[in-house]
Amino acid sequence: MTHDPSTARPAAPVDSPPVDSLRLVRLRLYLTIAAAAVLPMAFGSPLIRILSGGPNGLEPVHVAALTALGALLVVLTRWMTHQILRPAAELEASRARLHRAFEEVREFALVDGLTGLGNHRSFQEEFESLLDQARRYRHELSLVLLDLDEFKQVNDAQGHAVGDEVLTEVGRLLREQIRRADRAFRVGGDEFAILLPHTGADGAAQLARRILATGLAVRPGTSYARPISFSAGVASYPAHATNREQLQLYADSAMYRGKRSGRTVITVVDPALDGERVDEQKRAALSKAVANVIDERALRPVYQPLVHLETGRVIGFEGLIRPTRESPFANPGALFAAAEVGGRIVDLDLACLAVVIAGATAIPAPLLVTLNISPRTLEAPEFGAARLVNMLDHAGFPADRVILEVTEREVIHDVPRVVSVLERCRAAGMRIAADDVGAGNAGLRLLSQFRFDVVKIDLSLVQAGTGHDTVRAVLSALVDLARRWGALVVAEGVETRAQLAMAGELAIDAGQGYLLGRPGDRVDLERIDIAALLAPSTDPFVRLGLERPDLPPSGSAFAQPEREVRAVSGG
Repeated sequence: MTHDPSTARPAAPVDSPPVDSLRLVRLRLYLTIAAAAVLPMAFGSPLIRILSGGPNGLEPVHVAALTALGALLVVLTRWMTHQILRPAAELEASRARLHRAFEEVREFALVDGLTGLGNHRSFQEEFESLLDQARRYRHELSLVLLDLDEFKQVNDAQGHAVGDEVLTEVGRLLREQIRRADRAFRVGGDEFAILLPHTGADGAAQLARRILATGLAVRPGTSYARPISFSAGVASYPAHATNREQLQLYADSAMYRGKRSGRTVITVVDPALDGERVDEQKRAALSKAVANVIDERALRPVYQPLVHLETGRVIGFEGLIRPTRESPFANPGALFAAAEVGGRIVDLDLACLAVVIAGATAIPAPLLVTLNISPRTLEAPEFGAARLVNMLDHAGFPADRVILEVTEREVIHDVPRVVSVLERCRAAGMRIAADDVGAGNAGLRLLSQFRFDVVKIDLSLVQAGTGHDTVRAVLSALVDLARRWGALVVAEGVETRAQLAMAGELAIDAGQGYLLGRPGDRVDLERIDIAALLAPSTDPFVRLGLERPDLPPSGSAFAQPEREVRAVSGG
Protein backbone atom coordinates (compact mmCIF):
# COMPACT_ATOMS: atom_id res chain seq x y z
CA MET A 1 0.00 0.00 0.00
CA THR A 2 1.10 3.51 -0.58
CA HIS A 3 0.85 6.22 2.01
CA ASP A 4 1.07 9.78 0.78
CA PRO A 5 -0.19 12.73 2.74
CA SER A 6 -1.97 15.62 -0.01
CA THR A 7 -3.92 19.28 -0.90
CA ALA A 8 -7.47 18.64 -0.86
CA ARG A 9 -10.38 19.41 -3.05
CA PRO A 10 -13.94 19.70 -1.81
CA ALA A 11 -15.33 16.24 -1.35
CA ALA A 12 -18.79 14.78 -1.41
CA PRO A 13 -20.50 14.46 1.97
CA VAL A 14 -19.50 11.39 3.88
CA ASP A 15 -23.09 10.60 4.73
CA SER A 16 -24.58 10.93 1.25
CA PRO A 17 -27.06 8.04 1.69
CA PRO A 18 -28.87 9.65 4.69
CA VAL A 19 -29.66 12.73 2.52
CA ASP A 20 -32.48 10.69 0.96
CA SER A 21 -33.81 9.98 4.46
CA LEU A 22 -33.68 13.69 5.23
CA ARG A 23 -35.71 14.47 2.12
CA LEU A 24 -38.28 11.86 3.17
CA VAL A 25 -38.55 13.44 6.63
CA ARG A 26 -39.10 16.84 5.05
CA LEU A 27 -41.81 15.44 2.76
CA ARG A 28 -43.59 13.92 5.74
CA LEU A 29 -43.35 17.25 7.52
CA TYR A 30 -44.98 19.11 4.64
CA LEU A 31 -47.77 16.54 4.47
CA THR A 32 -48.35 16.81 8.22
CA ILE A 33 -48.51 20.62 8.07
CA ALA A 34 -50.99 20.40 5.19
CA ALA A 35 -53.09 17.91 7.14
CA ALA A 36 -52.97 20.12 10.24
CA ALA A 37 -54.24 23.04 8.18
CA VAL A 38 -57.03 21.05 6.53
CA LEU A 39 -58.33 19.26 9.66
CA PRO A 40 -59.61 22.40 11.44
CA MET A 41 -61.51 23.41 8.31
CA ALA A 42 -62.86 19.91 7.80
CA PHE A 43 -64.13 19.48 11.36
CA GLY A 44 -64.65 23.14 12.31
CA SER A 45 -67.10 24.05 9.55
CA PRO A 46 -69.70 21.34 10.41
CA LEU A 47 -69.34 22.17 14.11
CA ILE A 48 -69.98 25.86 13.45
CA ARG A 49 -73.10 25.01 11.40
CA ILE A 50 -74.40 22.75 14.19
CA LEU A 51 -73.76 25.31 16.93
CA SER A 52 -75.19 28.16 14.89
CA GLY A 53 -78.35 26.23 14.15
CA GLY A 54 -80.08 27.56 17.26
CA PRO A 55 -82.69 30.29 17.12
CA ASN A 56 -80.33 33.00 18.25
CA GLY A 57 -77.25 31.88 16.33
CA LEU A 58 -73.98 31.44 18.21
CA GLU A 59 -74.16 31.93 21.94
CA PRO A 60 -71.16 33.56 23.73
CA VAL A 61 -70.31 30.24 25.29
CA HIS A 62 -70.19 28.69 21.84
CA VAL A 63 -67.90 31.45 20.58
CA ALA A 64 -65.58 30.91 23.54
CA ALA A 65 -65.55 27.17 22.91
CA LEU A 66 -64.72 27.63 19.23
CA THR A 67 -61.99 30.11 20.11
CA ALA A 68 -60.48 27.67 22.60
CA LEU A 69 -60.71 24.86 20.05
CA GLY A 70 -58.96 27.00 17.43
CA ALA A 71 -56.19 27.92 19.87
CA LEU A 72 -55.80 24.28 20.81
CA LEU A 73 -55.49 23.29 17.16
CA VAL A 74 -52.84 25.95 16.58
CA VAL A 75 -50.84 24.77 19.60
CA LEU A 76 -51.24 21.14 18.55
CA THR A 77 -50.09 21.95 15.01
CA ARG A 78 -47.01 23.79 16.26
CA TRP A 79 -46.18 20.93 18.61
CA MET A 80 -46.51 18.35 15.83
CA THR A 81 -44.39 20.49 13.52
CA HIS A 82 -41.70 20.83 16.17
CA GLN A 83 -41.65 17.09 16.87
CA ILE A 84 -41.12 16.28 13.20
CA LEU A 85 -38.78 19.14 12.42
CA ARG A 86 -36.43 18.52 15.37
CA PRO A 87 -35.03 15.14 14.19
CA ALA A 88 -34.80 16.54 10.65
CA ALA A 89 -32.77 19.50 11.90
CA GLU A 90 -30.56 17.20 13.97
CA LEU A 91 -29.99 14.99 10.94
CA GLU A 92 -29.13 18.01 8.79
CA ALA A 93 -26.70 19.36 11.42
CA SER A 94 -25.08 15.94 11.75
CA ARG A 95 -24.69 15.71 7.98
CA ALA A 96 -23.11 19.17 7.81
CA ARG A 97 -20.66 18.39 10.65
CA LEU A 98 -19.66 15.14 9.04
CA HIS A 99 -19.19 16.86 5.68
CA ARG A 100 -16.87 19.46 7.24
CA ALA A 101 -14.95 16.80 9.15
CA PHE A 102 -14.46 14.71 6.04
CA GLU A 103 -13.14 17.71 4.10
CA GLU A 104 -10.66 18.41 6.91
CA VAL A 105 -9.48 14.80 6.85
CA ARG A 106 -9.18 14.87 3.06
CA GLU A 107 -7.01 17.96 3.36
CA PHE A 108 -4.81 16.27 5.95
CA ALA A 109 -4.44 13.16 3.77
CA LEU A 110 -3.52 15.15 0.65
CA VAL A 111 -0.90 17.56 2.01
CA ASP A 112 2.86 17.04 2.11
CA GLY A 113 3.74 17.48 5.77
CA LEU A 114 7.10 19.16 5.15
CA THR A 115 6.29 21.77 2.49
CA GLY A 116 2.55 22.26 2.91
CA LEU A 117 2.06 21.61 -0.80
CA GLY A 118 -0.06 18.85 -2.27
CA ASN A 119 1.58 15.43 -2.32
CA HIS A 120 1.82 12.86 -5.12
CA ARG A 121 -1.71 11.54 -4.60
CA SER A 122 -3.10 15.06 -4.67
CA PHE A 123 -1.11 15.76 -7.85
CA GLN A 124 -2.63 12.77 -9.62
CA GLU A 125 -6.16 13.70 -8.60
CA GLU A 126 -5.85 17.40 -9.42
CA PHE A 127 -4.12 16.68 -12.73
CA GLU A 128 -6.94 14.41 -13.86
CA SER A 129 -9.60 16.87 -12.72
CA LEU A 130 -8.00 19.96 -14.31
CA LEU A 131 -7.33 18.08 -17.55
CA ASP A 132 -11.00 17.03 -17.72
CA GLN A 133 -11.99 20.69 -17.30
CA ALA A 134 -9.52 21.77 -19.99
CA ARG A 135 -11.04 19.27 -22.42
CA ARG A 136 -14.61 20.22 -21.54
CA TYR A 137 -14.16 23.99 -21.77
CA ARG A 138 -11.44 23.94 -24.47
CA HIS A 139 -8.78 25.89 -22.65
CA GLU A 140 -5.06 25.35 -22.17
CA LEU A 141 -3.41 23.57 -19.23
CA SER A 142 0.33 23.54 -18.61
CA LEU A 143 2.46 21.27 -16.46
CA VAL A 144 5.82 22.29 -15.01
CA LEU A 145 8.03 19.58 -13.48
CA LEU A 146 10.91 20.85 -11.29
CA ASP A 147 13.90 18.90 -10.02
CA LEU A 148 16.36 20.53 -7.59
CA ASP A 149 19.98 20.66 -8.77
CA GLU A 150 22.60 18.86 -6.66
CA PHE A 151 20.14 18.22 -3.84
CA LYS A 152 21.81 14.92 -2.90
CA GLN A 153 25.09 16.76 -2.31
CA VAL A 154 23.29 19.16 0.07
CA ASN A 155 21.90 16.24 2.06
CA ASP A 156 25.25 14.42 2.15
CA ALA A 157 27.38 17.45 2.97
CA GLN A 158 25.11 19.42 5.29
CA GLY A 159 22.71 16.84 6.65
CA HIS A 160 19.01 16.03 6.23
CA ALA A 161 17.92 18.90 8.47
CA VAL A 162 19.39 21.41 6.01
CA GLY A 163 17.88 19.42 3.14
CA ASP A 164 14.47 19.77 4.80
CA GLU A 165 15.03 23.53 5.05
CA VAL A 166 15.72 23.65 1.31
CA LEU A 167 12.53 21.73 0.52
CA THR A 168 10.50 23.94 2.88
CA GLU A 169 11.88 27.07 1.20
CA VAL A 170 11.04 25.72 -2.26
CA GLY A 171 7.49 25.11 -1.07
CA ARG A 172 7.30 28.71 0.14
CA LEU A 173 8.66 30.05 -3.16
CA LEU A 174 6.10 28.12 -5.17
CA ARG A 175 3.18 29.26 -3.01
CA GLU A 176 4.25 32.90 -3.28
CA GLN A 177 4.74 32.92 -7.06
CA ILE A 178 1.75 30.98 -8.39
CA ARG A 179 -1.75 32.35 -8.91
CA ARG A 180 -4.78 31.39 -6.82
CA ALA A 181 -6.03 29.09 -9.61
CA ASP A 182 -2.68 27.29 -9.97
CA ARG A 183 -1.70 24.19 -7.99
CA ALA A 184 1.75 23.25 -6.66
CA PHE A 185 2.85 19.82 -5.40
CA ARG A 186 5.82 17.96 -4.01
CA VAL A 187 5.67 14.74 -6.01
CA GLY A 188 8.90 13.09 -4.84
CA GLY A 189 11.96 13.62 -2.67
CA ASP A 190 13.25 16.75 -4.44
CA GLU A 191 10.75 16.81 -7.29
CA PHE A 192 7.94 19.35 -7.57
CA ALA A 193 5.12 19.99 -10.03
CA ILE A 194 2.93 22.96 -10.92
CA LEU A 195 -0.38 22.81 -12.79
CA LEU A 196 -1.44 26.05 -14.50
CA PRO A 197 -4.98 26.20 -15.95
CA HIS A 198 -5.68 28.67 -18.80
CA THR A 199 -1.93 28.97 -19.42
CA GLY A 200 0.13 28.00 -22.45
CA ALA A 201 3.68 26.69 -22.50
CA ASP A 202 5.22 30.17 -22.89
CA GLY A 203 3.37 31.55 -19.88
CA ALA A 204 4.29 28.49 -17.80
CA ALA A 205 7.96 28.81 -18.78
CA GLN A 206 7.89 32.50 -17.82
CA LEU A 207 6.53 31.64 -14.38
CA ALA A 208 9.17 28.91 -13.91
CA ARG A 209 11.93 31.40 -14.82
CA ARG A 210 10.57 33.89 -12.30
CA ILE A 211 10.60 31.24 -9.58
CA LEU A 212 14.13 30.22 -10.57
CA ALA A 213 15.34 33.84 -10.46
CA THR A 214 13.84 34.25 -6.99
CA GLY A 215 15.43 31.02 -5.83
CA LEU A 216 18.88 32.00 -7.10
CA ALA A 217 18.74 35.32 -5.24
CA VAL A 218 19.72 35.69 -1.57
CA ARG A 219 16.57 35.85 0.60
CA PRO A 220 17.40 37.15 4.09
CA GLY A 221 15.09 36.08 6.89
CA THR A 222 13.85 32.92 5.18
CA SER A 223 14.24 29.32 6.33
CA TYR A 224 17.05 28.82 3.79
CA ALA A 225 18.50 32.11 2.57
CA ARG A 226 21.17 30.70 0.26
CA PRO A 227 20.62 30.31 -3.52
CA ILE A 228 18.48 27.40 -4.70
CA SER A 229 18.67 26.19 -8.28
CA PHE A 230 16.55 23.74 -10.20
CA SER A 231 15.87 22.49 -13.70
CA ALA A 232 12.34 22.34 -15.09
CA GLY A 233 10.45 20.91 -18.04
CA VAL A 234 7.24 22.43 -19.43
CA ALA A 235 4.50 20.66 -21.38
CA SER A 236 1.10 22.01 -22.39
CA TYR A 237 -2.35 20.68 -23.33
CA PRO A 238 -3.37 20.55 -26.14
CA ALA A 239 -0.22 21.83 -27.88
CA HIS A 240 2.03 18.93 -26.87
CA ALA A 241 -0.22 16.10 -25.69
CA THR A 242 -3.86 15.25 -24.96
CA ASN A 243 -3.63 12.91 -21.98
CA ARG A 244 -2.08 12.97 -18.53
CA GLU A 245 0.53 10.27 -19.08
CA GLN A 246 1.86 11.89 -22.27
CA LEU A 247 2.03 15.36 -20.74
CA GLN A 248 3.95 14.04 -17.75
CA LEU A 249 6.36 12.07 -19.91
CA TYR A 250 6.93 15.05 -22.20
CA ALA A 251 7.63 17.41 -19.29
CA ASP A 252 9.94 14.85 -17.70
CA SER A 253 11.79 14.34 -20.98
CA ALA A 254 12.23 18.10 -21.48
CA MET A 255 13.47 18.56 -17.90
CA TYR A 256 16.18 15.90 -18.22
CA ARG A 257 17.18 17.22 -21.64
CA GLY A 258 17.83 20.53 -19.90
CA LYS A 259 19.79 18.82 -17.12
CA ARG A 260 22.00 17.11 -19.68
CA SER A 261 22.75 20.46 -21.30
CA GLY A 262 24.00 22.09 -18.10
CA ARG A 263 21.25 22.32 -15.44
CA THR A 264 19.58 25.42 -13.97
CA VAL A 265 17.47 25.82 -17.08
CA ILE A 266 13.79 25.89 -18.02
CA THR A 267 13.08 23.67 -21.05
CA VAL A 268 9.85 23.65 -23.04
CA VAL A 269 8.91 20.43 -24.81
CA ASP A 270 10.23 20.16 -28.35
CA PRO A 271 8.20 17.43 -30.08
CA ALA A 272 11.04 16.82 -32.53
CA LEU A 273 13.44 16.06 -29.66
CA ASP A 274 11.15 14.78 -26.89
CA GLY A 275 8.05 13.49 -28.62
CA GLU A 276 9.58 10.76 -30.69
CA ARG A 277 11.61 9.39 -27.79
CA VAL A 278 8.65 9.45 -25.41
CA ASP A 279 5.91 8.24 -27.73
CA GLU A 280 7.66 5.82 -29.99
CA GLN A 281 10.48 4.33 -27.97
CA LYS A 282 9.38 4.49 -24.36
CA ARG A 283 5.73 3.63 -24.86
CA ALA A 284 6.53 0.74 -27.21
CA ALA A 285 9.28 -0.57 -24.94
CA LEU A 286 7.09 -0.46 -21.83
CA SER A 287 4.16 -2.06 -23.62
CA LYS A 288 6.40 -4.87 -24.83
CA ALA A 289 7.97 -5.37 -21.40
CA VAL A 290 4.57 -5.63 -19.71
CA ALA A 291 3.31 -7.97 -22.44
CA ASN A 292 6.33 -10.23 -21.82
CA VAL A 293 5.57 -10.30 -18.09
CA ILE A 294 2.00 -11.35 -18.85
CA ASP A 295 2.93 -13.93 -21.48
CA GLU A 296 5.69 -15.50 -19.37
CA ARG A 297 3.60 -15.35 -16.18
CA ALA A 298 6.48 -13.54 -14.42
CA LEU A 299 4.13 -12.87 -11.52
CA ARG A 300 3.71 -14.55 -8.17
CA PRO A 301 0.93 -14.21 -5.59
CA VAL A 302 1.35 -13.29 -1.92
CA TYR A 303 -1.40 -13.23 0.68
CA GLN A 304 -1.88 -10.91 3.66
CA PRO A 305 -4.20 -12.00 6.51
CA LEU A 306 -7.40 -10.25 7.51
CA VAL A 307 -7.83 -10.70 11.26
CA HIS A 308 -11.01 -10.52 13.34
CA LEU A 309 -10.03 -7.99 16.02
CA GLU A 310 -12.22 -9.37 18.78
CA THR A 311 -11.03 -12.98 18.61
CA GLY A 312 -7.74 -12.74 16.72
CA ARG A 313 -9.00 -15.34 14.25
CA VAL A 314 -7.85 -15.14 10.62
CA ILE A 315 -11.00 -14.78 8.50
CA GLY A 316 -9.37 -14.49 5.10
CA PHE A 317 -6.49 -13.21 3.00
CA GLU A 318 -5.99 -10.39 0.55
CA GLY A 319 -4.37 -11.60 -2.64
CA LEU A 320 -1.51 -9.34 -3.76
CA ILE A 321 0.92 -9.66 -6.65
CA ARG A 322 4.71 -9.46 -6.95
CA PRO A 323 6.90 -9.58 -10.06
CA THR A 324 9.21 -12.60 -10.11
CA ARG A 325 12.99 -12.27 -10.26
CA GLU A 326 12.83 -12.83 -14.01
CA SER A 327 10.66 -9.73 -14.42
CA PRO A 328 12.35 -6.47 -15.49
CA PHE A 329 10.27 -4.64 -12.87
CA ALA A 330 11.48 -4.39 -9.29
CA ASN A 331 8.08 -3.98 -7.64
CA PRO A 332 4.35 -3.94 -8.48
CA GLY A 333 4.28 -0.13 -8.48
CA ALA A 334 6.79 0.06 -11.31
CA LEU A 335 4.99 -2.72 -13.18
CA PHE A 336 1.60 -1.01 -13.07
CA ALA A 337 3.08 2.40 -13.90
CA ALA A 338 4.62 0.86 -17.02
CA ALA A 339 1.30 -0.80 -17.90
CA GLU A 340 -0.42 2.59 -17.58
CA VAL A 341 1.99 4.23 -20.03
CA GLY A 342 2.08 1.25 -22.37
CA GLY A 343 -1.71 0.86 -22.52
CA ARG A 344 -1.68 -2.61 -20.94
CA ILE A 345 -3.46 -1.92 -17.66
CA VAL A 346 -6.54 -4.09 -18.31
CA ASP A 347 -4.46 -6.98 -19.68
CA LEU A 348 -2.20 -6.86 -16.61
CA ASP A 349 -5.18 -6.61 -14.27
CA LEU A 350 -6.72 -9.79 -15.71
CA ALA A 351 -3.39 -11.64 -15.59
CA CYS A 352 -2.97 -10.70 -11.92
CA LEU A 353 -6.48 -11.94 -11.12
CA ALA A 354 -5.70 -15.30 -12.74
CA VAL A 355 -2.44 -15.68 -10.78
CA VAL A 356 -4.02 -14.76 -7.43
CA ILE A 357 -7.02 -17.05 -7.99
CA ALA A 358 -4.79 -19.99 -8.94
CA GLY A 359 -2.73 -19.57 -5.77
CA ALA A 360 -5.82 -19.12 -3.61
CA THR A 361 -6.85 -22.74 -4.15
CA ALA A 362 -4.35 -23.66 -1.42
CA ILE A 363 -6.26 -21.60 1.15
CA PRO A 364 -8.64 -23.89 3.04
CA ALA A 365 -12.39 -23.30 3.24
CA PRO A 366 -14.22 -21.42 4.59
CA LEU A 367 -11.56 -18.66 4.62
CA LEU A 368 -12.25 -15.76 2.28
CA VAL A 369 -9.93 -14.37 -0.40
CA THR A 370 -10.07 -10.77 -1.58
CA LEU A 371 -9.26 -9.88 -5.19
CA ASN A 372 -8.34 -6.33 -6.23
CA ILE A 373 -9.82 -5.00 -9.45
CA SER A 374 -9.59 -1.50 -10.86
CA PRO A 375 -12.53 0.58 -12.08
CA ARG A 376 -10.66 0.77 -15.41
CA THR A 377 -11.10 -2.99 -15.82
CA LEU A 378 -14.72 -2.95 -14.64
CA GLU A 379 -15.45 -0.31 -17.27
CA ALA A 380 -13.62 -2.19 -20.06
CA PRO A 381 -15.93 -3.81 -22.66
CA GLU A 382 -13.79 -6.97 -22.72
CA PHE A 383 -14.45 -7.59 -19.03
CA GLY A 384 -17.65 -8.75 -17.37
CA ALA A 385 -18.91 -10.76 -14.43
CA ALA A 386 -19.14 -13.88 -16.61
CA ARG A 387 -15.43 -13.69 -17.41
CA LEU A 388 -14.50 -13.52 -13.72
CA VAL A 389 -16.86 -16.40 -12.89
CA ASN A 390 -15.23 -18.47 -15.66
CA MET A 391 -11.78 -17.76 -14.18
CA LEU A 392 -12.99 -18.96 -10.77
CA ASP A 393 -14.63 -22.06 -12.24
CA HIS A 394 -11.48 -22.91 -14.20
CA ALA A 395 -9.41 -22.77 -11.00
CA GLY A 396 -12.06 -24.63 -8.99
CA PHE A 397 -12.43 -21.79 -6.49
CA PRO A 398 -16.00 -21.08 -5.26
CA ALA A 399 -17.38 -17.59 -5.92
CA ASP A 400 -18.97 -17.38 -2.46
CA ARG A 401 -15.48 -17.25 -0.88
CA VAL A 402 -14.44 -14.23 -2.97
CA ILE A 403 -14.45 -10.61 -1.87
CA LEU A 404 -14.01 -8.32 -4.88
CA GLU A 405 -12.26 -5.09 -3.88
CA VAL A 406 -12.89 -1.91 -5.88
CA THR A 407 -10.50 0.90 -5.09
CA GLU A 408 -11.64 4.46 -4.39
CA ARG A 409 -8.30 5.85 -5.54
CA GLU A 410 -9.12 5.90 -9.26
CA VAL A 411 -11.61 8.08 -11.08
CA ILE A 412 -14.72 6.18 -12.16
CA HIS A 413 -15.99 7.53 -15.47
CA ASP A 414 -18.92 5.15 -16.07
CA VAL A 415 -20.58 4.55 -12.70
CA PRO A 416 -23.69 2.79 -14.11
CA ARG A 417 -21.45 0.28 -15.94
CA VAL A 418 -19.37 -0.38 -12.82
CA VAL A 419 -22.44 -0.78 -10.62
CA SER A 420 -24.03 -3.16 -13.15
CA VAL A 421 -20.92 -5.40 -13.28
CA LEU A 422 -20.67 -5.43 -9.48
CA GLU A 423 -24.34 -6.39 -9.14
CA ARG A 424 -23.78 -9.35 -11.48
CA CYS A 425 -20.73 -10.42 -9.49
CA ARG A 426 -22.79 -10.27 -6.30
CA ALA A 427 -25.55 -12.32 -7.96
CA ALA A 428 -22.90 -14.96 -8.72
CA GLY A 429 -22.16 -15.23 -4.98
CA MET A 430 -19.25 -12.83 -4.52
CA ARG A 431 -19.10 -10.17 -1.83
CA ILE A 432 -18.12 -6.64 -2.86
CA ALA A 433 -15.71 -4.43 -0.91
CA ALA A 434 -15.00 -0.70 -1.16
CA ASP A 435 -11.21 -0.40 -0.89
CA ASP A 436 -9.16 2.61 0.32
CA VAL A 437 -12.31 4.34 1.62
CA GLY A 438 -11.76 7.86 2.90
CA ALA A 439 -8.86 8.99 0.74
CA GLY A 440 -10.01 8.27 -2.78
CA ASN A 441 -10.50 10.40 -5.82
CA ALA A 442 -14.22 9.81 -5.92
CA GLY A 443 -14.82 11.39 -2.50
CA LEU A 444 -16.94 8.36 -1.46
CA ARG A 445 -19.03 8.82 -4.60
CA LEU A 446 -19.37 5.09 -5.21
CA LEU A 447 -20.37 4.49 -1.58
CA SER A 448 -23.43 6.67 -2.12
CA GLN A 449 -24.55 4.62 -5.16
CA PHE A 450 -23.80 1.03 -4.19
CA ARG A 451 -24.29 -0.95 -0.99
CA PHE A 452 -21.03 -2.73 -0.21
CA ASP A 453 -20.64 -5.89 1.86
CA VAL A 454 -17.20 -4.83 3.15
CA VAL A 455 -15.81 -1.34 3.79
CA LYS A 456 -12.00 -1.15 3.97
CA ILE A 457 -10.86 2.12 5.55
CA ASP A 458 -7.75 3.62 3.96
CA LEU A 459 -4.51 3.32 5.93
CA SER A 460 -3.96 7.10 5.86
CA LEU A 461 -7.07 7.54 8.04
CA VAL A 462 -6.25 4.60 10.30
CA GLN A 463 -2.71 5.80 10.90
CA ALA A 464 -3.75 9.44 11.40
CA GLY A 465 -6.71 8.65 13.65
CA THR A 466 -4.62 8.06 16.77
CA GLY A 467 -3.46 11.68 16.89
CA HIS A 468 -6.29 13.70 15.35
CA ASP A 469 -9.78 13.99 16.82
CA THR A 470 -11.28 15.07 13.48
CA VAL A 471 -9.90 12.00 11.73
CA ARG A 472 -11.20 9.80 14.53
CA ALA A 473 -14.67 11.39 14.16
CA VAL A 474 -14.69 10.54 10.44
CA LEU A 475 -13.59 6.98 11.20
CA SER A 476 -16.46 6.66 13.66
CA ALA A 477 -18.88 8.01 11.06
CA LEU A 478 -17.65 5.52 8.45
CA VAL A 479 -18.12 2.67 10.92
CA ASP A 480 -21.67 3.86 11.68
CA LEU A 481 -22.43 4.09 7.97
CA ALA A 482 -21.21 0.55 7.37
CA ARG A 483 -23.22 -0.69 10.36
CA ARG A 484 -26.43 0.60 8.78
CA TRP A 485 -25.75 -1.61 5.77
CA GLY A 486 -24.66 -4.59 7.83
CA ALA A 487 -21.24 -4.33 6.16
CA LEU A 488 -18.00 -5.69 7.60
CA VAL A 489 -15.51 -2.92 8.47
CA VAL A 490 -11.78 -3.51 7.92
CA ALA A 491 -9.00 -1.16 9.10
CA GLU A 492 -6.07 -1.14 6.67
CA GLY A 493 -2.47 -0.36 7.56
CA VAL A 494 -2.57 -1.36 11.25
CA GLU A 495 1.09 -1.09 12.26
CA THR A 496 1.14 0.06 15.91
CA ARG A 497 -0.50 -0.86 19.21
CA ALA A 498 -2.18 2.56 19.31
CA GLN A 499 -3.79 1.99 15.91
CA LEU A 500 -4.94 -1.49 16.97
CA ALA A 501 -6.39 -0.12 20.23
CA MET A 502 -8.22 2.65 18.36
CA ALA A 503 -9.71 0.14 15.92
CA GLY A 504 -11.01 -1.86 18.89
CA GLU A 505 -12.47 1.22 20.56
CA LEU A 506 -14.32 2.13 17.37
CA ALA A 507 -15.69 -1.44 17.12
CA ILE A 508 -14.03 -2.02 13.76
CA ASP A 509 -14.56 -5.67 12.86
CA ALA A 510 -11.26 -6.68 11.27
CA GLY A 511 -7.77 -5.39 10.68
CA GLN A 512 -5.00 -5.77 8.14
CA GLY A 513 -1.43 -4.53 8.40
CA TYR A 514 2.13 -5.36 9.34
CA LEU A 515 1.30 -5.61 13.06
CA LEU A 516 -1.15 -8.41 12.29
CA GLY A 517 0.72 -10.14 9.48
CA ARG A 518 2.86 -9.37 6.44
CA PRO A 519 2.13 -10.59 2.92
CA GLY A 520 3.74 -13.95 2.29
CA ASP A 521 3.89 -16.93 -0.05
CA ARG A 522 2.53 -19.21 2.66
CA VAL A 523 -0.74 -18.67 4.49
CA ASP A 524 -0.49 -18.63 8.28
CA LEU A 525 -3.75 -19.71 9.94
CA GLU A 526 -2.54 -19.31 13.52
CA ARG A 527 -4.79 -17.20 15.72
CA ILE A 528 -3.37 -13.75 16.59
CA ASP A 529 -3.08 -12.91 20.32
CA ILE A 530 -4.68 -9.45 20.23
CA ALA A 531 -4.27 -8.93 24.01
CA ALA A 532 -0.53 -9.58 23.74
CA LEU A 533 -0.21 -7.11 20.87
CA LEU A 534 -1.99 -4.45 22.91
CA ALA A 535 0.18 -5.01 26.00
CA PRO A 536 3.00 -2.47 26.48
CA SER A 537 6.31 -3.85 25.25
CA THR A 538 9.26 -4.19 27.61
CA ASP A 539 12.03 -1.78 26.62
CA PRO A 540 15.37 -3.66 26.87
CA PHE A 541 17.26 -0.41 27.51
CA VAL A 542 15.01 0.45 30.45
CA ARG A 543 15.29 -3.10 31.78
CA LEU A 544 19.08 -2.82 31.81
CA GLY A 545 19.05 0.63 33.38
CA LEU A 546 20.38 2.29 30.21
CA GLU A 547 19.19 5.39 28.43
CA ARG A 548 17.40 4.81 25.18
CA PRO A 549 19.36 5.78 22.03
CA ASP A 550 17.96 8.50 19.78
CA LEU A 551 15.48 7.08 17.32
CA PRO A 552 15.95 7.67 13.59
CA PRO A 553 14.16 10.74 12.22
CA SER A 554 10.69 10.19 10.82
CA GLY A 555 11.96 10.54 7.26
CA SER A 556 14.57 7.81 7.74
CA ALA A 557 14.23 4.53 5.94
CA PHE A 558 14.56 2.82 9.33
CA ALA A 559 11.80 4.77 11.05
CA GLN A 560 8.84 3.04 9.42
CA PRO A 561 8.31 -0.38 7.88
CA GLU A 562 8.26 -0.65 4.14
CA ARG A 563 4.82 0.20 2.79
CA GLU A 564 2.98 -2.08 0.44
CA VAL A 565 2.81 -0.72 -3.09
CA ARG A 566 -0.67 -1.44 -4.38
CA ALA A 567 -1.90 -0.80 -7.86
CA VAL A 568 -5.08 -2.26 -9.28
CA SER A 569 -4.99 -6.03 -8.95
CA GLY A 570 -1.36 -5.88 -7.96
CA GLY A 571 -2.56 -4.88 -4.52
